[in-house]
Amino acid sequence: MTNKLSLCVYCGSRTGTEPAYTQAAHEVGTLIGRFGWQLVYGGGRAGLMGVLAEAALAAGAGVVGVIPATLMARELGHPGLSELHVVETMHQRKQMMAERADAFLALPGGIGTFEELFEVWTWRQLGYHDKPLGLLNVAGYYDGLVAFMEQTERHGFVAPAQRELLQVDSSAEALMDRLGGLARLATAPDDYRLI
Repeated sequence: MTNKLSLCVYCGSRTGTEPAYTQAAHEVGTLIGRFGWQLVYGGGRAGLMGVLAEAALAAGAGVVGVIPATLMARELGHPGLSELHVVETMHQRKQMMAERADAFLALPGGIGTFEELFEVWTWRQLGYHDKPLGLLNVAGYYDGLVAFMEQTERHGFVAPAQRELLQVDSSAEALMDRLGGLARLATAPDDYRLI
């Protein structure tokens, strides 16, 4: 893939317990550079966020970080990015990240990662954007979540079409290739005025 695409990645500010999580963050960052894409992420230098950004930078990718001033004040911002935007609120952070992205990908993380993924998935369902969403299931980390989402469909709370908006794979390259193809089909303008 050679066209310029901005991939927004959500991931943990910790590395977690399994080396596979760090390896996946490094692989995704490297692939972003190899594909000629740009990374959009939360601007941090800790945990998987830092691993991801460092790998993308090392692979020659542009890296756009968006971080709230409160986190920047705690010296958690990454100083070596192509662009680092310091915003006032978490809401502004998430909206700017979404506006700068062509596709979204979640790696292992905690409640912040979950919240970001589910919010942008909800925005997609509500028609605020038509960009593809991916979940990288590293070493089975998201098996329970995937099973739960299937349960929500079986119990009638989530329609099959809603659940299918989230692309799930355990292969970073296969998932990113799929997201890249779907991003080329996402042509509707964003409309975040109602969020």
